[in-house]
Parts: sequence; structure tokens; C-alpha cells
Amino acid sequence: MTTVVSFVIVIGILILIHELGHFFVARWTGVGVERFSIGFGPVLLRWRGKETEYALSAIPMGGYVKMMGEENPLEGGAQPDYDPAKAFALKPLWVRFLIVFAGPGMNLVLAAVIFAVVLATLGRPVLPAAVGRVSEGTPAAAAGLRVGDVITAIDGRPISYWEDVDRAVAKSQARPLTLRVRRGGAEETVTVTPRVHAAVDPIFRETREVWDIGAAPRVIPQITSVAPGSPAEKAALKPGDAIVEIAGQPINTNDDLLDAIRSRPGRPLTLTAERDGRRLPVTVTPEPVKERSPNGEEITVGKIQAGLVGKTDLFERYGPVDAIGLGAARTWDMTVLTVKGLWKLVSRQIDSSNIGGPIQIATEAGRQAKEGMASLALFTAIISVNLAVLNLLPVPMLDGGHLFFFVIEAVLKRPLSLQKREAAQRVGFVLLMLLMVYALYNDLVRLDAFKIFR
Repeated sequence: MTTVVSFVIVIGILILIHELGHFFVARWTGVGVERFSIGFGPVLLRWRGKETEYALSAIPMGGYVKMMGEENPLEGGAQPDYDPAKAFALKPLWVRFLIVFAGPGMNLVLAAVIFAVVLATLGRPVLPAAVGRVSEGTPAAAAGLRVGDVITAIDGRPISYWEDVDRAVAKSQARPLTLRVRRGGAEETVTVTPRVHAAVDPIFRETREVWDIGAAPRVIPQITSVAPGSPAEKAALKPGDAIVEIAGQPINTNDDLLDAIRSRPGRPLTLTAERDGRRLPVTVTPEPVKERSPNGEEITVGKIQAGLVGKTDLFERYGPVDAIGLGAARTWDMTVLTVKGLWKLVSRQIDSSNIGGPIQIATEAGRQAKEGMASLALFTAIISVNLAVLNLLPVPMLDGGHLFFFVIEAVLKRPLSLQKREAAQRVGFVLLMLLMVYALYNDLVRLDAFKIFR
């Protein structure tokens, strides 16, 4: 029930905001609106305004705003039964463009607002500048940094969080950094020279060069998600579990856990999970997976197919102005990330099995709801950005397809013929249906729903 209700709330909000974008800009620019509908299928609720019919339907998977004169009312020679001055097709090109863009544009605005509200009320999670790991043979080890050290200043500038350390290291370009560290009850100074090395991006598995010193912050790894049928699920791990020990040894960083999992493909690994204040022994057997190392060599590593995050109880809050600015920046970053992901899917750099549909969205919405309203709100913002980007693709039937037609009209100084637009709409409809079926198929595969046919 939590999953269903969360899904309806998330999708309902996204669709409502999207269609309100079209609706309000249409009204603002003098375009008449005949019908404003949320959902498809049987109509649950209907009422009539002065000019517009409003409807709420049973299936919350879309909506539409039907405007007066969407096609040129003067082409057929028949007299329209409404004021031609309110016809969408007779408005200037920039007005039509603005009305269509307003839908996905409002989804981006919604994401920015959600990010800003969360940052202003709850803040963002941050990690203290405490060292949780020092790798052998690294600049940090050579400089004498130790696990438990707290970095208080870099080059004389006080710092508060580990991201301040990362930022200083990234800007150093091999320039030696003077760190002031608190060790026990004393303050000490160490000098460390960052190095550059190849690192694998955790999202797209791209290899890139980064600067680091070979030290990681102290965090407790926490499970955020568990894939159905995965080694993590078979070991009875659950979202929210904090992994505090490996084979009886304390964990100080996410890397400690990841390295232990990756180094034991097909071999049992004993963990200690903290759940609801109790410590539970867990034995998990990582699944052997082939992948490419940064130098291109094929290697076998272990994976348990669980999401992981560094648990922290430290949050940084922002004032209203800073929250708005950072909310807009987060929305832009998420937009760039979504566009990059779509390109990698199209160019086959990412397997198409990553495409998800309504079942995956519903499952994730239910999981986020169980973690709290803040998690569900942030999930809504992320899906809102995805919806905006997808709607801006130049595919007929989507807002981006209409915008593409407007670009062609601007170039040709005339709109495409109705016949060509209708043909393109039919092709776009078929493509969208195929994509939806494939996404639904992927959702069912993740749930192992086809086992009944085996």
C-alpha cells in the first residue's frame, strides 16, 4: 500500500505541475483552453469552468491540455465556434514555443524548489574532516597521516568538512599542501603532496584522472537498496542496515567494505550489520562479475548488488537565498547527468537493461517513502528532472517534438503541412509505445516475474 500511494503521489504531482505549466502560460498569452485533464481512462471527477472543462481520470500516467485552435482554424474554411484570437495555431511562433516549453520547464522549476526547501529546512549531509583510511604507499601515508586524525586547516584556512579537503586537493595540481591536524589532544602540522591517478566513475564506469592523497573520510557504510534475488537479499540485508564490522574488524570507510566485497568473488564474507540498535551477524557471498580495470585488463570482482552510502548525522543548512541558488545548481547538475545517461544508452555505452518503467518508479518511491518524507521529496525532484529531459527529446508526441516542428517552421518561414505532422506523430506514438513496453519488460525481469513460465 505504501508503494502504491507513494507512486500515485509522486506521479500525480509531476503530471499536475507539468500540465499547469502549459495551462497557465496558455492563459497568460491569451490562448483559450478547452480541457485540462489529469490522468487517462474512466473519468472520476469532472467540472466545468467559465471556458475550460477540468477532469480527473482513474489512471495517473499522464495528462493533457487541449487548447483552442491547435491546428489552424482557417485552413479548412469552416468558421470556428470560438474566438480565433484565442487560437493556439494563430499565435506568434515565440508564444507557441513558450507554451509548449512551459511543461518541462515547470518540472525543472519543481525540482529546484524541492532541492531548495530540503537544503533550507533539513540541510545536506556532510562528512566531518576525520581520516578513516590511509592507503599504503600514498602521499598521505608518506606524510604521516593516521586513521583518526581530524584535519582542521589547509594552508592556514580553517575547514569543517571532508569536501573541503577534496576541493583543496583537486585544486592543488601537485602543489604541496600544509595540513593542520588534531591527533588525540594535540595539534600537529603535516605536509602532503597530492598525486594524480586513474579512477573509475561510480555511475558510468568511466576512467578519468583525479588528484588525491590516498586518504578517505571516516564513515559507516549504510545499505540504501537491495536488488531482488541479489546476494545482498539472500543474506537478508535490508535498506537502512549499517555495516559496522568485516570479519570482526571495525569499518571506517565505504572503501573498506567495497574492497572486501570485490576481493572475494564467490567466497563467503562475514559482516556485522547494525539494525534498529541491534548488531546482527550476516554472511554474504559476492557474485563473481567480469569487468575492465583502469588499465583495460579484464578482471573478476565480487558484487552483492546493493546500494551504498556513507552514513552521517552531520547536516549543513542554508539560508533562503543560498538554498535557492544551490537548488538551481543541483537541478542543472542532475539535468546534465540525465542527458549524459541518455546519450550513453543511445550510443550503447550503457546496457539498455538499465531502462526502467512505472514498476521500478513505484518500487523506488515506496522505498524512499519508508525512509522519510525528505527522501521521497528528493526522489520526486530527481524524477521531475528526468521527466523534463525526456519530454524535451525531439520525438513527435512529446513536447520536444512540437518544439522541433517550431524550429523547422522558423527556418522554413512556414509550418510543416498537417499531413507530414500527423505522419510524424504516428511514428512517434509507435516509438513511445515500444519504449514503454520495453521498460515494462525490464521491470518484470528485475522482479523475476517470468519465473512462472520456467
